[in-house]
Amino acid sequence: MHGTRIPLAKPDSRAITVRLARDPSDLMLVTAIRSAVYLAEQDCPFDEEFDGNDMVAAHFIGYIGNEPAGCLRVRFFGDFAKVERLAVRHQYRRSRISFKLVQASVDYVKRKGFRKIYGQAQDRLVDFWAHFGAKPLGHNRKITFSDFSYTEMLLEIEPGPDAITLDSDPYVIIRPEGDWDRPGVLDASAGRAVTSPLRDLAPADR
Repeated sequence: MHGTRIPLAKPDSRAITVRLARDPSDLMLVTAIRSAVYLAEQDCPFDEEFDGNDMVAAHFIGYIGNEPAGCLRVRFFGDFAKVERLAVRHQYRRSRISFKLVQASVDYVKRKGFRKIYGQAQDRLVDFWAHFGAKPLGHNRKITFSDFSYTEMLLEIEPGPDAITLDSDPYVIIRPEGDWDRPGVLDASAGRAVTSPLRDLAPADR
């Protein structure tokens, strides 16, 4: 998994790939997939599905061949990450794309150094999340929204050996999100001489 766009594959390719959303076009794909699943199939009201959190989250897009087939959202809090809004288009639900999306998000959260992943699973999907080691949280409180009943789930994890910390290479920290292992444009800019260009700025702006 990384954040760059996938190369074009043969039209009949069934290879599953997952990447992070990068730009407004990617968010349009996410919107289209979730609209097909939650608005069309589950009759979720628009303002409940598109809840104001999409611009403050990381989004994963899963492909089968060249076709965007599923997506998932991750948000971050003080000591945990929340994995949510997993959606797979109906014609791809016999594939393993849902597993690939969740595993990519778990690996991503580990790389960011978190130890807990929280989720709210529709009751019928508790066993799916248990596949990854998630367990009901045990608060004995019921959550219902958008006409479904949900179970709070918790997955306890260990940060990856390459988790990003304050001791990490500073160039790794400023690379594109999720694409930390490849030099980025700012790595390349470090080869230029330091000139501190501040043209046409008033003294107070310097």
